[in-house]
Amino acid sequence: MRPAIDISHGLHGRLKDYAEANDVDLSEAYSKVLEAGLEALETQEQQ
Repeated sequence: MRPAIDISHGLHGRLKDYAEANDVDLSEAYSKVLEAGLEALETQEQQ
């Protein structure tokens, strides 16, 4: 399910592709990508 935020359809499509490639549902794909992105940002801030 696409979250209730304003993201492009292209980005949503990439998340759908990620979900299919990793055999997870769309909600789990969004969670994984957001968590990984936040961890990457936090790591960058610590450097």
